[in-house]
Amino acid sequence: AGSGKTWLDAVGEVRETVDFARYYAEQAAGLAPLALPGPVGERNELRYRGRGVFAAISPWNFGLALFAGPVAAALVAGNAVVAKSAPQTPLVAAQAVDVFRRAGVPPQVLSHLADPDNTIGPRLVADARVDGVVFTGSSETARAINRTLAARDGPIAPLVAETAGLNALVADESALPEQLVADAIRSAFVSAGQRCSNARLLCLPAQTAPDVLPMLAGAVAQLRVGDPANLDVDCGPLVDLAAKKAVQAHVADLLRHPAVDLLAAAPPPPDDLPHDTFFPPVVLSIPSLDLLPRKECFGPVLHVLTYDAAAQRGGLPDLIAALNALGYGLTMGLHSRLDTAHALVAHLAAVGNLYVNRDTVAAVVESQPFGGTRLSGTGP
Repeated sequence: AGSGKTWLDAVGEVRETVDFARYYAEQAAGLAPLALPGPVGERNELRYRGRGVFAAISPWNFGLALFAGPVAAALVAGNAVVAKSAPQTPLVAAQAVDVFRRAGVPPQVLSHLADPDNTIGPRLVADARVDGVVFTGSSETARAINRTLAARDGPIAPLVAETAGLNALVADESALPEQLVADAIRSAFVSAGQRCSNARLLCLPAQTAPDVLPMLAGAVAQLRVGDPANLDVDCGPLVDLAAKKAVQAHVADLLRHPAVDLLAAAPPPPDDLPHDTFFPPVVLSIPSLDLLPRKECFGPVLHVLTYDAAAQRGGLPDLIAALNALGYGLTMGLHSRLDTAHALVAHLAAVGNLYVNRDTVAAVVESQPFGGTRLSGTGP
């Protein structure tokens, strides 16, 4: 509720939280002492120990699942946890802590720090009593945490981070237009584009784009923006006014370029709703990746790039290389009916998760381990 999710998104997040709890509880069984082989008369045993106190710093866009999941992981590994919630979602985090308490986790082992002014994080990370940090958020904040930990005296504290992504959904000429459009809409606009796994870029062959783009525009025009408490709403508000201003500035800056076009826009929310934090989804065409800002636009904005799928140079392999050169490595989607294309992109794409012929969001716990590499996270 704290981040304005639709009912469908909220139910999905609750399910993910339950999956995390069950998964990490099952993983705890693998932390029992393990006898190892050795010479006759020698006993070898592997034992795991907790590191001590972990700081778990969670984002607002998954204020329940990405708050409770890291807490559960650290607890089952034998650590105490100081959990800092995002300024926008302290009440959701407090409810999660209450569930942990009722499950038997004592207050001495799990502490919750609400942070309304977003000032606690740097002091928490700098505290020598913190033995490790698990973080989900921006690449810039992850770098700051890494520098703080490296500058501390004493034992080296690990950082497990999952950060931003400039995620692309790539299609070749064999992609089914109807399936591609449906998955592009969900990939780009679910949760009002406020997931790290949302697709920010749709790459279409120039040969099929004239067929796909009218379908995409028509689908965007059917999206319902409004009160997320209503079951028929597809897209709710952005998390706060600052988030809306950032998305507005991103779109305005791109539209100043003569080669950028507005391809589609969803209808505005009903007049009886305050429009302070609503931003209807939009689709923009860009002529080159050079125009795509290297900092992720965290909102319902999909950029469309066309490429010549038949060219000797500039075809699918060169496109994947150009996407890799952006520096991020969280998710990528591929729509193709060709096994050769699946194998090629799986080999070339430098991402944590590659999704073939589906959307790029909602990784399933245990089935699809989630985490990026390079600018998108530490990758363990």
